[in-house]
Amino acid sequence: MNNFWTNIVRYPRFFISSLIGLILIILTPFRNFIKKYQKLRWILILFSLVLFKLIFYNSKYDCIIVL
Repeated sequence: MNNFWTNIVRYPRFFISSLIGLILIILTPFRNFIKKYQKLRWILILFSLVLFKLIFYNSKYDCIIVL
C-alpha cells in the first residue's frame, strides 16, 4: 500500500514540471525576439497594458468584467 501512495504523489509533480517546461519552451522564441529588438520591448509592454485595461476593466463602471 505504501508503493501505491508513492505513485499517487509522483503524478502531480510530473504534471507540474511538464507544464512548466512546456510554458518555458513556448515563451523562449518571444524572449529571444524581444532581446533582439530593444525598442520593441517598450512598445509591446505598453500595448499589453492597454489591451489588459480594455479587456478586463469596464470604463463605465470601472470594475472587473467577468468573462
